[in-house]
Amino acid sequence: VQIMGVSAVTIRQDLNHLEAEGFLKRVHGGAIFKSTDDISNRLGINYEKKLRIALKAAAFVHEGDTILIESGSANAILARELSKKDGINIVTSNVFIARELKKSKHTKVILLGGLYQHESESLVGKLTKLGMENINFSKSFIGVDGFTIESGFTSTDMMRAEIALSIVKKSKEVFIITDSSKFGRIELTNLFDVNDINYVITDDGIPEKDKLFLEKNGAKVIIA
Repeated sequence: VQIMGVSAVTIRQDLNHLEAEGFLKRVHGGAIFKSTDDISNRLGINYEKKLRIALKAAAFVHEGDTILIESGSANAILARELSKKDGINIVTSNVFIARELKKSKHTKVILLGGLYQHESESLVGKLTKLGMENINFSKSFIGVDGFTIESGFTSTDMMRAEIALSIVKKSKEVFIITDSSKFGRIELTNLFDVNDINYVITDDGIPEKDKLFLEKNGAKVIIA
């Protein structure tokens, strides 16, 4: 309290707000920061926006489609929505997302193999790429960690970025689904070329200059 120069009540209110947003977990005597790679922790951050984005993305998926759902919290919500549909084939490189699909009785689910990343629950590496070699995706849904006009789409993880690039090469249509908090951020490594993207589904917080840039380079921006 003395260090922050505010009252204990104010600190408790701020901690409660951050917990509600999914950034931390309250514990006795304080709080602990949640891992940013853990999908279950990130689901609560901007949840309403992510749900609208996922619902908009789900509307593009139709019976007979073979789709790839990569990693990310918005993609996890998308998987929940698609588990209610019939007659689609869903391939994923993420164990958390595969679990979200376990209740679906009329959808084929293919979980790619590979090196397991404990926090993100993503599967990466040569085995993951090998598993995709003989599969063609009508649509793929990919999460990103950042975007700027100068750097394009970026990721915090080089191995996941490598898998994302392979996904793009095997996909007829590529969808980026992300909330607008990722715009204006530059992360560790670059992803695919903007020209490789067909759709970007996000919320109305996307900066207008980024929206115009994406559309100029062939990606249709859809506001959820």
